[in-house]
Amino acid sequence: MPFKPEIRLFSSRSLLGRGSFAFSGEGLCAYSQARPEKDYAFEGNFVLQDLIANGQSMRTISLPRGRQRLHAMPTSTGYEVREDEAYDWDGRKRGQTPFTVLQHTIGGTGRLRYESRDYRLQKNDTLLVLVPHNHRYWLAKGDRWEYFWISMNGEEALRIHKSILGVSGPVFRLQPATIDHLADCSLRLIKGAASPGAASAVAYEAAMALYDDVFGSHAFAEKQSAMQPVIDHINANLDKALPVADLVQISGLSRAHFSRCFADSEGIPPAEFVLQQRLQRAAKLLTKADFLPVKEVAIMCGFEDTNYFSKVFRRCYGITPSQFRTTGMYASMGSRR
Repeated sequence: MPFKPEIRLFSSRSLLGRGSFAFSGEGLCAYSQARPEKDYAFEGNFVLQDLIANGQSMRTISLPRGRQRLHAMPTSTGYEVREDEAYDWDGRKRGQTPFTVLQHTIGGTGRLRYESRDYRLQKNDTLLVLVPHNHRYWLAKGDRWEYFWISMNGEEALRIHKSILGVSGPVFRLQPATIDHLADCSLRLIKGAASPGAASAVAYEAAMALYDDVFGSHAFAEKQSAMQPVIDHINANLDKALPVADLVQISGLSRAHFSRCFADSEGIPPAEFVLQQRLQRAAKLLTKADFLPVKEVAIMCGFEDTNYFSKVFRRCYGITPSQFRTTGMYASMGSRR
């Protein structure tokens, strides 16, 4: 039987409570027909303004029973301005079917409690949460919250969004071009997506636009740049204690965010990076300064216990510090630093 979209208009309360989604059969929005994807690089949120001009709206789609599940499928989208404190969503009370909510703040203020941390969402903040999960987002009394959102489910959509949550947490800032791209996806879903395949394609496109922003080369460059003061501090103080708490303070980030950003930038956790840098310095000193006793090398590299130093050195290089010095192993290690 051919797919026929079921078009329904809901109040936002009834729509989001069910996490379902509707589309009309009007085709792609004018922007998508006229502009190639590369033009999202233009900053200025052209489609975001189109989405706002389209007015407050939302849709739902009901797939026929027995339809094969798609790996990325929108469940709801829309644009809203909320001024009612009744707007309140608890991630533990929205059913057991997994889905995600990607919600971008256009203006005003929203609140989020994610596990044990509180966030104040303001203009240009983007929220990403997984349902079911221990979180709550709501509108506080007297506040106003203007936003658009895209919710989706499906194995691949959930996988991508979980990986983003693991790196960036539930609140982040996106590039203007990404925001416009996501607004375009939302508007296309509101105005078009007349088949499950078309709806799935737009949902996957939105997920990958988010993925490219979070994991793209610019994002890694920013994280590496943010970690450089920490790395400089580590290398300048390898003979001293370097507790992770001190590194967190230098970064200016929360501990959880720091650990994620550091591992993303350097490929390993901060404590392991410190140990690696200590051992690399020890290897250099053992060969370049062969007049230094092994015990002195250990102290200069932040190891107060010589036995522990020998143990971790052997675990890394396969031989003891003394054997390493006499065999000339370091010289044969090529470009390893």
